[in-house]
Amino acid sequence: MNAIKNLFLSMAVVSALVATLSAQPEKPNVILIICDDLNTDLQGYGGHPQAQTPNVQKLMDSGISFKSAHCTIPICAPSRGSFLTGIYPHNSRYYDFSKWHDNEMLDNTRSIFGHFKANGYHVMGTGKLFHHHLPREFNEFENEADYGPHAWDGTDRVPHPAVPEPMRSDFGWVDGGFGPLVDIEGKDFGDGESYEWRTGNWKGSRKLHFDEDGNRVDPTADELNGQWAVRRLKELAKGDTGKPFLMAVGFLRPHTPLTVDQRFFDQFPLEKLGLPVILDGDVEDTFLTQSRGGNDRGRDMYNSLVASFDSREEALKTYVQAYLACVASVDELIGQMVDVVDSSSLKDKTIIVVTSDHGWGNGQKDYLYKNALWEESTRVPLIIRAPGVARPASATDHPVSLVDLYPTLIDLCDLPTDTLRSERGHGLDGFSLKPFMEDPCTKDWEGPDAALTAIHRWENFDPAEQSYSLRNEDWRYIRYHTGDEELYNKVEDPYEWKNLAGDPDQKERIKAFRKQLKARLAS
Repeated sequence: MNAIKNLFLSMAVVSALVATLSAQPEKPNVILIICDDLNTDLQGYGGHPQAQTPNVQKLMDSGISFKSAHCTIPICAPSRGSFLTGIYPHNSRYYDFSKWHDNEMLDNTRSIFGHFKANGYHVMGTGKLFHHHLPREFNEFENEADYGPHAWDGTDRVPHPAVPEPMRSDFGWVDGGFGPLVDIEGKDFGDGESYEWRTGNWKGSRKLHFDEDGNRVDPTADELNGQWAVRRLKELAKGDTGKPFLMAVGFLRPHTPLTVDQRFFDQFPLEKLGLPVILDGDVEDTFLTQSRGGNDRGRDMYNSLVASFDSREEALKTYVQAYLACVASVDELIGQMVDVVDSSSLKDKTIIVVTSDHGWGNGQKDYLYKNALWEESTRVPLIIRAPGVARPASATDHPVSLVDLYPTLIDLCDLPTDTLRSERGHGLDGFSLKPFMEDPCTKDWEGPDAALTAIHRWENFDPAEQSYSLRNEDWRYIRYHTGDEELYNKVEDPYEWKNLAGDPDQKERIKAFRKQLKARLAS
């Protein structure tokens, strides 16, 4: 009799447990879209006024836009190593292009992907996510990073054959490459060379073929990643696997080489294209190049580009046209993904995030690159659509950091906050942005009032010896490792044209920023 009672009691406990589990709210899916080198040249973001990104605009209309989001370090590998693990570079000392998983602290901390995977999510990815791919982080992964398309001269990768000298020789096929992806095979470029288009990575490449009418018939890497995402989303919408998913898609554009189809270039006719807002002589009261001993890639790229054309205006217009064309191409791919979600059962249970690893300067302060502490390099788009949480068409100007993204997704998906793989790891440095989603004007956010960004002093990994920026709502403060400083009033001087660091009236403000920076680096 006791055995029968115990059996019924056990069955009752199991039934209660099943009922409890079934009553728990379904965890949302997550789609994380990471672009490369994308600044705020987007519709609705205050960048280039002629940017054409209707699909990103549509996403903004259905979620929240963080209008003052900033990276932790404005260069690819360490930026991704930072925000995808939730750890500032000054804590991990990961500032360079070594493999992120060779860093002891980062390797012993779960990344966003590893943490979601460990907590029941089906994690899939494609394209450039981390700068160095690690298979253990995913349940499935489609394509590794591919920086093409690039021209091929039969022996080596070369810049777009239409790029003039000295730019093409100075910076090679990646940073020296820009121009439309049109059929070049058999064409005469006046240099006696024969070219074709190829794409791939260090493991190999494939030819991009064109038909007799000059139409491309092979997909680019970004297109392959977009097609894979669309296909998998359709499959996931049809079949209920019983597990939530995290899908991460890394698009390369607008990273150099700035090469996409002619139709995207046609959206920005040179004769109608405006230049970025630039002040002549703006660089004269800045210290970035000086802090690098004069060896500054961004300054060198700018000078080489200008020297390659008859005028600065022609040079910058040609380059900006290519940049905006690449942004438009990514916008189209993002739109295709969002359309699948919005036309399926996934719509109300899927979080969508669009962001970038850092920004990019297009000639401001005579600089053409990333890896600077000015607005063009540090500021990134950050758009989050979280059904039932984020208010549609909302925005906040409060400065936030990409390091806040990881804790935000944990919060939205109700996952554990302990992300350590071992005691040699490090806890999350950021703060959940969910309060801004619930009230974009909130004053109750627990995070800091200024976004912290670093740039690396080459071959020196001491956090105290790096250069840093603090960006709050009204000011940007920069301290270089040389001790030189810059201070900009972002309310009166949004383009950061006048360095006020030497102004006696700002003496106390400078002292306060120095103290704040010291405290931030100690935390």
